[in-house]
Amino acid sequence: MKTEENSPFKINSISHLHELLGFPKPVHPLISLNRNADMVVESDLLNQHFLLNFYKISYKKSLKGKFGYGQGYYDFNEGGMIFTAPNQLLSTSQDDMDYEGLSLLIHPDFFRNYALAVKIKTYGFFSYSANEALFLSDNEKQVIFSVFDNIQTELNGTIDDFSQDVIISHVEVLLNYSNRFYKRQFITRKAVSSDLLTRVELLLSEYFEGEETLSKGLPTVDYLANQLSLSPRYLSDLLRSLTGQSAQQHIHEKLIEKAREYLTATNLSVAEIAYQLGFEHPQSFNKLFKNKTNQTPVEFKQAFYHN
Repeated sequence: MKTEENSPFKINSISHLHELLGFPKPVHPLISLNRNADMVVESDLLNQHFLLNFYKISYKKSLKGKFGYGQGYYDFNEGGMIFTAPNQLLSTSQDDMDYEGLSLLIHPDFFRNYALAVKIKTYGFFSYSANEALFLSDNEKQVIFSVFDNIQTELNGTIDDFSQDVIISHVEVLLNYSNRFYKRQFITRKAVSSDLLTRVELLLSEYFEGEETLSKGLPTVDYLANQLSLSPRYLSDLLRSLTGQSAQQHIHEKLIEKAREYLTATNLSVAEIAYQLGFEHPQSFNKLFKNKTNQTPVEFKQAFYHN
């Protein structure tokens, strides 16, 4: 199978993916759990780009390459988990064929009419990059694999009126444990995370001090994430675990700090300050400033000079 250059190959069904990877036909058309070592991938599938129309939760026993901050910063090297939402771009290489582990595939239709259909979209790690994998300790790995075993038992058993309810319950447990273990990972990487926080502050300071706002507008979460080689959602979740504030809130905090500096140390009008900070419309600046300080820029300036 060859695709046009730069044109990803879309896989709409789990059955189709099973066929491409040499797996047996799935027991259930909307969910399957497979051993990665059982994959038989034809050479013309390597180095291809794919769009899967379903969720993929993979555990790799061996994660190769330099991820994130480099190998020295891994918490554990026993294996990690990667979470992929529908319609995320994936690619294959020879390295992907050379690992042990499990892959859980779940089509969104499997959750239809269940609360998890909405809740699954709140788990931020489905938006993380592969280099932001969840690295598991031995104990955590046992917990995760026990849930995988429960799902496999249900899939191998006789399908009845309760099967879907039970499997969805296990999937939700799997996601909740993964959420917990990611929070642990943020904590155990505290030294690295603190360094990242310093880099965020430096990037924002340089952005505002260098007046990049005049040419590029307001800094965005995507900009920060790009500069730090992280996904936007991972950056926000990491910062929130450290400071209680998202990446967007950090940007706003630095923006308000710079705005106060302009208001107290220059003779610029509010409209001129808004322009200096990267706002297209002064009204947007006024609204944000009032929301963050409970004062309009004019009220803040008047209060400062009357104190």
